[in-house]
Amino acid sequence: MNNNSIIVPGSLILITGGAGFIGSHTCDALLERGYRVRIMDLLDPQVHGPGRKLPAWIDRRVEFMRGDVRNRDDLSRAIAGVDAIYHFAAQTGVGQSMYEIHGYCDVNVGGTAMLLDVLANSDHRVAKIVLSSSRAVYGEGAYSCPACGPVFPPLRGREALEKSEWRIFCPSCGAPLESLPTAEGKPLAPISVYAETKRVQEELLRIFSATYGIPGVVLRYFNVYGTRQALGNPYTGIGAIFVTRRLSGSPISIYEDGLQGRDFVNVRDVVRANLLALTHETSGSETFNVGSGERLTVLDLARHVCRELGATEEFLYQGQFRVGDIRDCFADLGKSRSGLGYEPAVPFAAGVAELVSWARGEQRDDRLEEAESALRLHNLM
Repeated sequence: MNNNSIIVPGSLILITGGAGFIGSHTCDALLERGYRVRIMDLLDPQVHGPGRKLPAWIDRRVEFMRGDVRNRDDLSRAIAGVDAIYHFAAQTGVGQSMYEIHGYCDVNVGGTAMLLDVLANSDHRVAKIVLSSSRAVYGEGAYSCPACGPVFPPLRGREALEKSEWRIFCPSCGAPLESLPTAEGKPLAPISVYAETKRVQEELLRIFSATYGIPGVVLRYFNVYGTRQALGNPYTGIGAIFVTRRLSGSPISIYEDGLQGRDFVNVRDVVRANLLALTHETSGSETFNVGSGERLTVLDLARHVCRELGATEEFLYQGQFRVGDIRDCFADLGKSRSGLGYEPAVPFAAGVAELVSWARGEQRDDRLEEAESALRLHNLM
């Protein structure tokens, strides 16, 4: 085993997409522990606004480089002297990916391929790559049928959704299925372009690690929420979307019946997993879930947001659905606990309270209706 896979304080860490939500929090935690940090970020206007300014919360000790992961020269400069890389730069809107197909493949797959290509053809000192992946690669989560046992159901059809048949039934006997924690070994079944790009990213890193002996750690994030989430980006972050809606005086739109099962994990817990991955001793490529391990519903989140805001529960039920949305998926953390030493620590209620408190003081643009109009235009809602 290559002991260099343990990246120690004092090392120089590159974070692609490091000015964003998860990257900026990871940056802070690295600095607190004595690492040196370099960020390369394009400052995408969908995330950072039309001014494309570096967020004020980025620490002055950080070396910032404006750059594009699809650009060979930008990456060549960014990896100089770097000991490890967090590869976070990506487009992350599940619904948007279904009609901006080339853009998502270009950034997520093309950017990852370019990064690995530059590493394969350069002299460098990179000893580990940590990739942010997503629970989206699973498609639907794991289920059990009382009669047939474990079941991995297919995507719900549009015909069923149009009849408001939200639940999932056993394809063999027709019985209602019970959702189970989803482990890393579940067969992958991406059902969006975004999800497929994350699966391909994982495979590229696995092949690269096996070929060049540079350890890779894949972290499959579940539904991450918390401070610094882009309040003006209507394509990602259901927690931020709900907070923005109620702060603007608008009702929260509830798709389906609101009982979809999700695993809401606070960004501070995600950062904890990110740092554990950096010091995890490995010689190849490994994959870990990063979630809370708790199944909550979309309605649970909406109610907590309203409670923390002191706002009435104004929910808009119109029988709407989004093509490609899953019904249930929450994390089995067994491997993450035993392999990484990861343990989520932020209670859901406390995390939502923290998000709401932060959002009150931030500029907010409620662009949900714009995003929904685009989905309807493409027959995805």
